[in-house]
Amino acid sequence: MTKAEKREKWEAIEKLREWIKPGDTVYTILRHVSRSGMEREIGVVLLKDGTGLHPNYLVAKALGERQGKRDGLIIGGCGMDMGFHLVYNLSYVLYPDGFGCVGEKCPSNDHSNGDRDYTPNAHGQERCQDVPDCKVPEHWHRDGGYAIRQRWL
Repeated sequence: MTKAEKREKWEAIEKLREWIKPGDTVYTILRHVSRSGMEREIGVVLLKDGTGLHPNYLVAKALGERQGKRDGLIIGGCGMDMGFHLVYNLSYVLYPDGFGCVGEKCPSNDHSNGDRDYTPNAHGQERCQDVPDCKVPEHWHRDGGYAIRQRWL
């Protein structure tokens, strides 16, 4: 990867972090399936303030995926929910160190695996270790892949 490609990927991730916060929902649209069924073109849509954003170019740059002819990303493979796969990978790239609990609507798998505490992280999306003189316990989820919800349109 060249320096320009790395910079472009970093800029795409920064812009997507502005648009997509933990707990948000990213909608996916199945645009096309190959004859063999081994490849799909899936579009990404964000609904913000009553407007639909189509950040497919930025998502493709952030994930290192190809962009298709139908305003979507080319995702290879089968046998699982590929829309979930796309959004999980996007979420993991945006929040590789995890994310702070967002409260009742927190999408983290920790809550379905026994952690019934939905107390929001006291410092928002900052770790306690990054806040000077932190005395408040944090509620941090380590797997950033579950920071964002996925729904099909």
